[in-house]
Amino acid sequence: MAITLTSVDKPSLESFMAEGFEALGLTPEDARIFADALIFSELRFHPGHGQGVRRLRRYQERIGEKLVDPRAPWELVKESPALALVDAHNGIGTVAAAKAMKLAIEKAKVCGIGQVIVRNSTHYGSSAVHACQAMEAGCIGIAYTNAGPEMAPWGAREGAVGTNPWGIAAPTNLGFPAVMDFALTTAGKGMMQWHSREGKKMPLDWALTPAGEVTDDPDAAMKGPLLAIGEYKGYGLAFMTDVLTGVIGGGGFGLTPYADPAKLDVSHSLTAIDIEWFMPLDEFKARMGEFSEMVKSRQTRPGFSEVLIPGEQEARRVARKSAAGVPLDDEVLADLVALGKELGLKSAIQAIGPYNEVRL
Repeated sequence: MAITLTSVDKPSLESFMAEGFEALGLTPEDARIFADALIFSELRFHPGHGQGVRRLRRYQERIGEKLVDPRAPWELVKESPALALVDAHNGIGTVAAAKAMKLAIEKAKVCGIGQVIVRNSTHYGSSAVHACQAMEAGCIGIAYTNAGPEMAPWGAREGAVGTNPWGIAAPTNLGFPAVMDFALTTAGKGMMQWHSREGKKMPLDWALTPAGEVTDDPDAAMKGPLLAIGEYKGYGLAFMTDVLTGVIGGGGFGLTPYADPAKLDVSHSLTAIDIEWFMPLDEFKARMGEFSEMVKSRQTRPGFSEVLIPGEQEARRVARKSAAGVPLDDEVLADLVALGKELGLKSAIQAIGPYNEVRL
């Protein structure tokens, strides 16, 4: 059956989320960082990805069960002019990564490049959030993280590495940045749940059954491991992402992340490259525009009306949702309203009306 959605007022959603995270024990600064990151993801991605505002409920549960510390210290373990190692002490991963990228940007402005690895962290949200943070500061941003072992290594039928998503963002003169953001699995379990709720089959390259067979049944796939993008190539990228985060950072890797609900042991890497070390920022943006036009000028193949650059479709989605209202799954909206009452929030999400557009 079709999933129904309601468009809501963006400013009211922003206020609600920030107040909600404060009520859960985050500092006002950290609450705003986390709220902004989730709304960024809600605007930018399909709601089935599950990286948006629905996570407020999940964090209420995790904080209530003392599985994550909303006031965890952010410890600078070691640093050099260009590098740093941080211990997040099982705090909010999105906040820990945002602070790490801020430090990476500061180092890039001195050294041309800054890289910060975070260990002992938790889920850090969308990679694009952190990559775009550097892009807004005139840098190329690179963000990636390891995750729980949901991906089957090439040839296996059990998970051993994570979705291990990457984000890379660079400014352009096109009115929107170039942004690559994707997990190294073909899809995540959020999209499988979305297909299940809609009663639809899924593509055969998303996941395996526990027995190791390909399947188009999202319910069967939820019990098995995910498949990598590009088959063995995606698995190789996921393996090396663990090397570049948990292995070198002294944190969890492989089967370790998410093994203990009270210590997710996730590791991230945040890198900023200062564009002005190489050339004036405006010159770089112009070159990016020229490069983009080269790509977009190519003749399309059957079934396509245009060529897009990475991040272009998402930029259109953000503009549309910002202007017309943020579409929320009605189940998520009802749960947020109920949670607001449970937490005694003064802010309220303002509904605009049913979301009737064909595309999300």
